[in-house]
Amino acid sequence: MRPAPFRIVPTFAPRIWGTRSLAPIFPDKKDLPERIGEAWLTDVRCLIANGPFAGKTLGEAWPELPAEWRGPRCAEVQDFPLLVKFIFPTDKLSIQVHPNDEYASAHEAAAGGRGKTEMWHIVSAQPGSALFLGLKSGVTKKEFAAAVGSKSLENLFEVQAVEGKETFFVPAGVPHSIGPGVIVCEVQQYCDLTYRVYDYGRVDSQGKPRDLHIDKAMDVIRFGGPRIEKVRPLQWASQKMGISLLAACRYFATESWRIGELFVARPKTDAFNLLVFLSGQGMLRWDGGKAQYRQGECWFMPASLKSYELIPADESLLIRTFVPDLHALRGNLRMLGITDSKISDVVFE
Repeated sequence: MRPAPFRIVPTFAPRIWGTRSLAPIFPDKKDLPERIGEAWLTDVRCLIANGPFAGKTLGEAWPELPAEWRGPRCAEVQDFPLLVKFIFPTDKLSIQVHPNDEYASAHEAAAGGRGKTEMWHIVSAQPGSALFLGLKSGVTKKEFAAAVGSKSLENLFEVQAVEGKETFFVPAGVPHSIGPGVIVCEVQQYCDLTYRVYDYGRVDSQGKPRDLHIDKAMDVIRFGGPRIEKVRPLQWASQKMGISLLAACRYFATESWRIGELFVARPKTDAFNLLVFLSGQGMLRWDGGKAQYRQGECWFMPASLKSYELIPADESLLIRTFVPDLHALRGNLRMLGITDSKISDVVFE
C-alpha cells in the first residue's frame, strides 16, 4: 500500500475550567453551549478524514496500519503511543500529578498501566499568565500533606510566568497546575491518569465535587526533585525556515517548524510523524496525492513516506512529534555541530 498522510478529526472534551470559544485555533467554534477544555487531536476515538482508512477511528485503524506506516520503532506497539491535545483554560486546572510507568503498571492496570510524562508548548498567553510547576526547594511530604485541602497549597509551588512559544517538560511525579489565559499544545504518553490533590472547591453540573486522589498522589509526587525550568530549544534556521527541537525523551520528541515558502521535508525517523498546525494554511503534497492544511489540524505522516512538500499560503507554524530513537537523535544533533551540553538541555533521560 502506497504511504499516504491522513488527517485526524479532533474530539472535544468538556471541562469545568474550559471556554466557550476555541478561537483562534478553531475559529468556527465560538459561542459554544458548554465549556470545552481540551481538544484531543489523537484520541483513539478520533475519526480519520481521508485516505484508505477514512471513516474509521484512530483506535480501529492503528492495528490495521501497515507496519511500514508505523515504522520499525512502533511496528509492534499494541496501542497508539502519543496523545496530543490543545488545552484552553479560563480558570486554574486542579492541582494534580501523574504516575510513572512503574506505579501505573502496579496500580492502574485497568487504565492501561502506562504513566504520563508530558510537555507543554505555550501557543499563546495573555499578560500575567502563569503555571504552578513543581514544588519549592525543601518542601517536605509532611508539609505538603498538612496543606492539602486548602488554597494555601499553592504557596508550596514554584510559579512560572509564561509567554507564547515557551516550552516546559513535565516528568511524571511533578505536581502542577495550568493557570487561565493560555492556549497549550500538550504532547504526552497516551495516558489519561490524573491524580487530583486540590480542586478549589468546584462542583460539577450535578453539584458534586470532583473526585480527589490524595493517597495515590502522595505516593507518586517527587519530593526533593530538581526545579522545573522552561526548556531552551535547539534552533537552526534559514531566512524562510526555522526549526527548533523543543523537548525529547524516550516517549516523544517534538520540534517547532516555521515555514514561509515551499519546504521539502525528508524525515529521518524510524516511526510515524504527527504534524500539528498551530497557525497558517497551505498545501501538503506527497507522491501520489495532495491536500490542503489549516490551523488546528493534525496529520499522520507514515514512516515510509520518505519525503513530502509543505507549500504555505502564508507563514505557517507547526509542531512535529514522533517516538524517537534517542541515540540516533543525539547523533543527528551532533552532526549539526550541537554540543552535548546543549543537547542535554532538551533531551531528557
